[in-house]
Amino acid sequence: MEPERASPTKRPTDADYTTEPDDELPAELTTLPWIDVHNHAHTLSWNDRERFALSGCHEMVMMAAAYYWTPYKPVAPEDVRYLWDDALNRLDPIRRSHVFDASLGIGIHTGARVENVEELLDVMPDYLALDAVQAVGEIGITGSQHVSRWELDAQRTVMREQLELAADYDLPAVVHTPPNLDNVDVPYRERGPIPGYELNGDLQRESVIEAADTKRAATELDVELAEEAGLPDEQLVLSHADRDIAPFVLENTDAYVSFTISYPWLLGVTARDVAAVIDEYGPERVMMETDSAGILRSDVFSFRRAIFDLYRLGIEVETIREVVYENPRRVLS
Repeated sequence: MEPERASPTKRPTDADYTTEPDDELPAELTTLPWIDVHNHAHTLSWNDRERFALSGCHEMVMMAAAYYWTPYKPVAPEDVRYLWDDALNRLDPIRRSHVFDASLGIGIHTGARVENVEELLDVMPDYLALDAVQAVGEIGITGSQHVSRWELDAQRTVMREQLELAADYDLPAVVHTPPNLDNVDVPYRERGPIPGYELNGDLQRESVIEAADTKRAATELDVELAEEAGLPDEQLVLSHADRDIAPFVLENTDAYVSFTISYPWLLGVTARDVAAVIDEYGPERVMMETDSAGILRSDVFSFRRAIFDLYRLGIEVETIREVVYENPRRVLS
C-alpha cells in the first residue's frame, strides 16, 4: 500500500516513507570560534592563512622552528635563530593581513641534532620575554632524528632546560609526541617513502629509544621531565595525541592532550577518536590542532569539519566549544 503523499509527485519519494528528524543541526556549528594551539602557518601561503580565518579560527600559535627547514645537518644554533627571527619578522604582517590573532612558540626541536645547543638555551629567555611569544614549543623527546642522531641523555637535558624556562616565564609547553609511522600505507606508485610529506624518510636514523612503543615511552619521559622542571601539568600540552596515548595522560596527569586532525592519512586520527576520548574522559583536558605546515599535505578546513563531525558523533555544542576554544584559551591565558 502506497503512503499518502505530501507533495504532488507521480509516485512516493523517500520523504513519504520517513519522518522529520527530532532536531535540526544547530547553526552555531558554523560560527563556533576555535583556537589552533599548534601549527606552522607562517610556512603556508597567504591563501592558506586566509582559509584559517574563513573557517572561524580566532587565534593560533605558530611554532617558529622545526628541523626540516634548516638548510644544514647537523643543525647549527644560527640555523635555529634564523628560523625564530624569520617567524618574528612575519608575525606582524600576518596579524595585519588576517582577522585572527597570532603568536609564536619558541623552542628547540629534537627532530635533528643541534650542535652547541647551549648557545640557544642562553638566548631563549630573551625571546620568551617577548609579548609575541605565548608558548615554549614545539619541543619533546624524539626517538628518531633526521640525518644525525641526538642521544637520549642529551635530549633529556635540552628538554628539561626548556621546560624549566617555560615554568620560569609562566608559559605553556607544547610538546611533540612522536607519531608511529610504521603502518603508513604508501599508495601504489607514490614517489617517496612517506606520501604527502616533503621529507626524505630514508634519512631518518635508528631510534634512540629502546621500547616497543616509542610514542608511549617518549610521552612518559616528557611528563617526567616536566615534573622535574617544576612545570605544572596545567601548562603541559601533549600534541599529536591518539586513542592509545590519551588514557595514559588523562589517567595519570593533569596535562592536556591535543589531537592533530588535519592529516589523518598519516596519523590515522579523526574526529571519531576525539569524540571517543571525550565520551570516556570528558572534555576538560582535550583540545584539537591542525599542525598545518608547508612541508606536508594538510587541510586547514579539517578543523571546521571536525567540529561538524563531533556534533554528528553525539558531542553537544557547548562541549565542542570547550574543546576547541575554552580549553586552549585557558592554557594560553
